[in-house]
Amino acid sequence: MNASKNKPDKVVIFDTTLRDGEQSPGASMNLEEKLGIAELLEEMGVDVIEAGFPIASVGDFEAVNEVAKLAKGPIVCGLARSARGDIDRAAEALKPAQQSRIHTFISTSPLHMKFKLRMEPEEVYQAVIDSVSYARQFTDNVEWSPEDGSRTEHDFLCRTVEAAIKAGALTINIPDTVGYAVPEEFGSLIAMLKNRVPNIDKAIISTHCHNDLGLAVANSLSGVSAGARQIECTINGLGERAGNAALEEIVMALRTRSDMLPFTTGIETTHISRASRMVASVTGFAVQPNKAIVGANAFAHESGIHQDGMLKNAQTYEIMTPESVGLTQSKLVMGKHSGRHAFRVKLEELGYELGENAIQDAFLRFKSLADKKKDVYDEDIVALVDDEVQSKKDSIQFASLRVICGSEDPQTATLALTIDGALHQVTAKGDGPVDATFNAITEIIQHNARLRLYQVHAVTEGTDAQAEVSVRLEENGKSVVGRGADTDTLVASARAYLNALNKLIEKREKTLPGALSA
Repeated sequence: MNASKNKPDKVVIFDTTLRDGEQSPGASMNLEEKLGIAELLEEMGVDVIEAGFPIASVGDFEAVNEVAKLAKGPIVCGLARSARGDIDRAAEALKPAQQSRIHTFISTSPLHMKFKLRMEPEEVYQAVIDSVSYARQFTDNVEWSPEDGSRTEHDFLCRTVEAAIKAGALTINIPDTVGYAVPEEFGSLIAMLKNRVPNIDKAIISTHCHNDLGLAVANSLSGVSAGARQIECTINGLGERAGNAALEEIVMALRTRSDMLPFTTGIETTHISRASRMVASVTGFAVQPNKAIVGANAFAHESGIHQDGMLKNAQTYEIMTPESVGLTQSKLVMGKHSGRHAFRVKLEELGYELGENAIQDAFLRFKSLADKKKDVYDEDIVALVDDEVQSKKDSIQFASLRVICGSEDPQTATLALTIDGALHQVTAKGDGPVDATFNAITEIIQHNARLRLYQVHAVTEGTDAQAEVSVRLEENGKSVVGRGADTDTLVASARAYLNALNKLIEKREKTLPGALSA
């Protein structure tokens, strides 16, 4: 069915955070994290979840398969090159899905065909027909993409698009794979396809824009204005190089400027902030403060003129409300005198659904935090609960840390860890307190992982703010991100390092050859 015929103003939101987003270096996610994100994407009302590239690895196959079992509303999509092996693998992974889609692609630009594929245009043309026809044997819902579409010769692009639709593709995705296009150019490309491809009315045109020139969102919206009715995007704009079009920016642009962009989506925007926090936490990629929609400063006003205007009428300097993206002013001020019931209500307000044991454990850490901090903000509770939930699953757990540091040597860390219920303690030296702490961990848990990222940011303002630390470890080509939070930066650092180590120990994926990007 061609959805654009029935609802000409509806834009399908195709989220590829779990596939294209995860291809961002260092952004790998484990299965449990992927399922958590998929569950939230479904809550948000995302139409299509591209869950992975099943041929790429055992882990990718498993993720697509498990998301296919989990999702009830969205279409679950798996990526495949034009090779039959890719398509077979995608079809197998998608078997449990209530609604499935195979997304197959091949490069069509002269540059890619000559140097990447080493194929003649006619060979590529036949591969388009063969791959779409073969994918249709497994599902009626096939999407086809001409990789590097924005740099493909128009005549050849029209031929391949027409052939793909004739072979059974219901969605034609036009990727700006290297983020080269500008909005007027990309919009004209979509308009050209609508005018020149005779059977274009039998398919939905999609956009997939990368952000190398900072134009991914603008190009996507230009494509929609020209007739595209699906946008491929990611939470926080996560993705290779400079990333993809950001889902939150696209959705809120369509909502806020409906006068100029008279289109709708099915996204429940109040989940946007929670989704942004989750993806940032899982990947360790902190959102920059001035990031549109979800940055810490997106609704902050420091200028006296701006503050004066805001006090008189919020619309003077806010074109959307914080509540519309899931940011709410605290109805409950939390502190050391707050009780368990108030804490439970606050968790519900923040979108958490925890069992009794998890609530009790989180409440005890909250009381400990409230004794150290005068003001406990929503962001503090989010960091605390996320840290508590993830650490409870770890076999190696933080017990205690004592550090001697300063301008005079030696800097030492005395660390105690609980491993499968047994307490282990060691004292280690280092070049500074963080190095000493990490050396102590390595003395207890022997490993060859290399530290690729160490990042600290304050959850809220003030010298008593919780520190949130992200650590990326790499071993034998496998990369994991760990996270920890505490009012003590060194404790947060130890928690983050241990969280990463736990993930590394559990990681059992075996990478298969030939994983490519679309």
